[in-house]
Amino acid sequence: MITTEKSDPTSAESQRLIAQLSAVLAAITGDEGKGHFSSDTLSAPRALWALARDHHGVAIGCGAIRPLSASTAEVKRVFSTGEIPGTGAALMRFLEKNALLLGYRDIWLATRLTNSGAVAFYRRQGYNIIDNYGDYVGREETICLAKRLDPR
Repeated sequence: MITTEKSDPTSAESQRLIAQLSAVLAAITGDEGKGHFSSDTLSAPRALWALARDHHGVAIGCGAIRPLSASTAEVKRVFSTGEIPGTGAALMRFLEKNALLLGYRDIWLATRLTNSGAVAFYRRQGYNIIDNYGDYVGREETICLAKRLDPR
């Protein structure tokens, strides 16, 4: 059983997961991914940090949304330890649900093309490739994806 909840990105368990994600990204892409994320951005209105927990209450995944515009949220730092299948999907459903509650209509994200597992995961979650946005414009190593949120 996986539970998801809003949490504090500065907590010890959040920081442990962020460090694990950074190590995985460095191994896959050669970059820890820290240059495009600061937990400070999660103090903004309509931003959210989430943790996924196993049946013992141990944090096994994390992820965030933050505002890009009034109608678009950006997904950041999604990670699962891989201990329980479905953790990433549960996190994405939680983030998408909360993005709707916060008034967003669209959700965007960016990842490295070399991170083919992440690209495939997001595609399975219903995300479609879009033109690179923001800091990712002109960066050929990056792929950007988006999803229209369904209010049903």
